[in-house]
Amino acid sequence: MRRSKGIPIHGWLIVNKQGGYTSTALVNKVRWVLNAQKAGHAGTLDPDATGILAIALGEATKTIPYLTEALKGYIFTVTLGSSTDTDDASGKLLKTSVIRPSNDELKNALKLFIGPIKQRPPNYSAVKIKGQKAYALSRSGDKSFKLKERDLLVEELEIIERVNADTVRMKMVCGKGGYVRSITRDIGESLGCFAHTSAIKRVSSGPFKLAHCISDKIIFSENTAKIQERLLPIQVALNQLKSFECLSKDLAEIKNGKKIAVNDKHLEENSTVFTTFNSKIVAIGKIINSEFHPKKVFALV
Repeated sequence: MRRSKGIPIHGWLIVNKQGGYTSTALVNKVRWVLNAQKAGHAGTLDPDATGILAIALGEATKTIPYLTEALKGYIFTVTLGSSTDTDDASGKLLKTSVIRPSNDELKNALKLFIGPIKQRPPNYSAVKIKGQKAYALSRSGDKSFKLKERDLLVEELEIIERVNADTVRMKMVCGKGGYVRSITRDIGESLGCFAHTSAIKRVSSGPFKLAHCISDKIIFSENTAKIQERLLPIQVALNQLKSFECLSKDLAEIKNGKKIAVNDKHLEENSTVFTTFNSKIVAIGKIINSEFHPKKVFALV
């Protein structure tokens, strides 16, 4: 019989999620199979979306905010000529149009959505309104709410292939909080042809690519040994941060949240860095006046 509290397992598991179930369901399955004490993920995928879901186990959950802030890449399919209430193929039809933009018109429209933009999340999303998730309100028939626009950085947005008059494959790389369904909806509105997404695949998440993924089939087959083989160290999610190996004499001070002096020229003043001991992460903190001030301490060493 499994212990209710589970066992301490620490690291990142990068899973290639298939469609048909939620991100939370996959996280819960990983946690159950490994009997892990704690698990979470960095960036929700829609139930019908596929691709990279980065799952943090144990102490790795402390690094989720750093990966959540990282750029994420998507390949998605746009269906032109109709919009839906969910902004994807699962929703109810709202509007239709016989207009079909040319490739040049599409390319010109995409320019409006590159760089810092404002984006309104889909009504069918996990954004909370007065404590309730927007998708729950939408499913209850509540049409009175309107989600606020948010700042979003879109680094790349381009056409991969014009499959036919109605179908376009695209690629987008964006920052935290970006919704592919909203980009598609807004492109369709700007061209007057209306549009929704018919497929979404996340192909990158910070440092992680599809090549780092384990198949979700292995998760659902409950092959514990294979899953554990694919666990990655906690600090792999922090590739954007510089690091240093701390001295044994400083280890206890850091673990107690105390600052230590550092003499490392490649660590910039006021930068966020992390420190390791014997290649295991000890803490994340800031360099202030040539001292390391720990902010998040890890119980691994």
